[in-house]
Amino acid sequence: MAKSLMFMGTGSDVGKSLLVAGLCRALANRGLSVAPFKPQNMSNNAAVTADGGEIGRAQALQARAARRDPVTAMNPVLLKPEQETGSQVVVRGQRRASMSARAYWQERGKLLPEVLQAFSELAADVDVVLVEGAGSASEVNLRANDLANFGFAQAAGVPVILVGDIHRGGVIASVVGTFAVIDPADAALIRATLINKFQGDPALFADGTRFVADRTGVPCFGPVPWFADAAKLPAEDVLALEFYATNGTGGFTIAVPHLPRIANFDDLDPLRAEPGVNVVLVEPGRPLPRDADLVILPGSKATRSDLAALRENGWDVDIAAHHRAGGRVLGICGGYQMLGRTIADPDGIEGAPGTSAGLGLLDVDTVLTPVKQLRVEEAVHVASGSAISGYHMHMGVTDGTDRARPFAQVAGAPEGAISQDGRVTGTYLHGLFAADAFRRAFLGNAASPDLAYETSIEQTLDALAAHLEKHLDIDALLRLAR
Repeated sequence: MAKSLMFMGTGSDVGKSLLVAGLCRALANRGLSVAPFKPQNMSNNAAVTADGGEIGRAQALQARAARRDPVTAMNPVLLKPEQETGSQVVVRGQRRASMSARAYWQERGKLLPEVLQAFSELAADVDVVLVEGAGSASEVNLRANDLANFGFAQAAGVPVILVGDIHRGGVIASVVGTFAVIDPADAALIRATLINKFQGDPALFADGTRFVADRTGVPCFGPVPWFADAAKLPAEDVLALEFYATNGTGGFTIAVPHLPRIANFDDLDPLRAEPGVNVVLVEPGRPLPRDADLVILPGSKATRSDLAALRENGWDVDIAAHHRAGGRVLGICGGYQMLGRTIADPDGIEGAPGTSAGLGLLDVDTVLTPVKQLRVEEAVHVASGSAISGYHMHMGVTDGTDRARPFAQVAGAPEGAISQDGRVTGTYLHGLFAADAFRRAFLGNAASPDLAYETSIEQTLDALAAHLEKHLDIDALLRLAR
């Protein structure tokens, strides 16, 4: 069995996902076989796995860093929020139910055997498993039946590194305070602490490092300096969307409505990497920019609900005006469904059964179905002949006369739809803009001939690994693994 080490945080967004990704690449570069593992994740940013399921996008990135194919065992429980108080529950890559937060909290302990089985499968096949916790390790009100943090660590006997974020301020109190509020048996699992996201002269925190070590009784690693290129990597959840709210500097403007249940927004990352493109995430209450060259309706975890929110914000009027003025519109997955005439949900998959009127920019209709389509796809863009490596992750069947003008071909079959005037496109293909040739064909002169997006991801992962090798005693961390 592999050795394992778990990284928990004093709070959300302390950098656990990035640390695990960087360490996966660092250990892989050392010749070790390593796999990431997150017992329970909550995110609408997901990826399709090699074994035909879905996991959190962060675990797929970590698998890539480890130079392994992503598999469902790496994230056995994925919660995909559908409403304010409920989520779709995905177990071993497949949708099992939609549950309220209260119902899931009461039932989640029953999933522990499946979580431990997934962990054992990974541990039997590698040298090291790097485990990522979720949220805050100090949420003692959620400790009963816990799968994500100490509940898993205790059941699997995995030692813990507690990570604090100095960028937020108050890191000493958050780290030391965690030991004060959690159960002593849980605190005994913590073998070290780690201070992350430091900016400035590390020598200035030397006394802080000693204080944390003295008060907790375990070594304090770091501080690890801020990794400036983190934004170049696909993000885990909506906390990262604040980066999208800042306008870019390119002359080609892409407007993206910020839908309440936006999903798989990493589809936009290659566009943000284009120096000639300005991706504007339009927040609720603000109009779409009139000078937009392209409007993209992104994926959604609750299509009919997000369509209603789109109308409440007046974005339907903005999109219609943009189209009348000669602008282009692209809908991806849920956004594709919104562009059609109707979206029917006869089985109440997303909420109350019913039918919603779409935006009517594509002559297609969608019926939501219980079976989720999860497939890695190799496609060809019809207009340019460019290859696209993407994936399908949707529930629903879309058909209509505009399907006679497909966006792409997948294994010889038509995929997506294009309006008669050629300015409105819908597709179920996620990940399409990572294909350099297609992106250049779609954007025209706005695209850089030099951007190799997938190569840039690999270079960033290598840079992250080198960053951690420089600022962390990785050998000492490995000695703590069990």
